[in-house]
Amino acid sequence: MELNRQRYLALLNEGKIAFATGDPSDACPYDPYSADQAQQFGARYWTKGWIAARTAAEAKIPQDRVSAGQ
Repeated sequence: MELNRQRYLALLNEGKIAFATGDPSDACPYDPYSADQAQQFGARYWTKGWIAARTAAEAKIPQDRVSAGQ
């Protein structure tokens, strides 16, 4: 696996798609603790994509619903 900008963007999108399909954040298919640099790279950017998608989804929820616990 080449660790370049194209791969980085693909991993971000994988994470965003995983969030959209309902996968939990710990469902990352890459191992952040692996000695393999490609696995670490994959875990880092897949997770960043997942978090970006979650943040965007949370931003769409009206604040009054969040504070009411709904």
